[in-house]
Amino acid sequence: MARIEKKCWPEFFQAIVDGTKAFEIRLADVKYEPGDILVLREWDPLTEQHTGREIEKEITYVIETRELKFWPKEETEKHGLVVLSLK
Repeated sequence: MARIEKKCWPEFFQAIVDGTKAFEIRLADVKYEPGDILVLREWDPLTEQHTGREIEKEITYVIETRELKFWPKEETEKHGLVVLSLK
C-alpha cells in the first residue's frame, strides 16, 4: 500500500470534504492501486501555495487507459467525456 500526495484545487477539495465528490481524475503519472492512500493537499492556484488543509482517501477502484475503446474517436472529440460520481 502506497501513500501518494497530490495537489487539489479548493473547489474540488471542498466537494470531497463535503462528500459530494467521490472520484478523482488524475494523470497516470503514478502507479495507483486499490488500497493506496491518496493524500490530497488543497492548493490555491491564485497564490500558488498550499492552504494547509489536507484529506486522506483510500483508493478503491482504478481505471487506467490511453485509449477509449467504448466510443469512436470522432464521437469523443465531438461531445467530450463526462465522469459521474454515483451514490
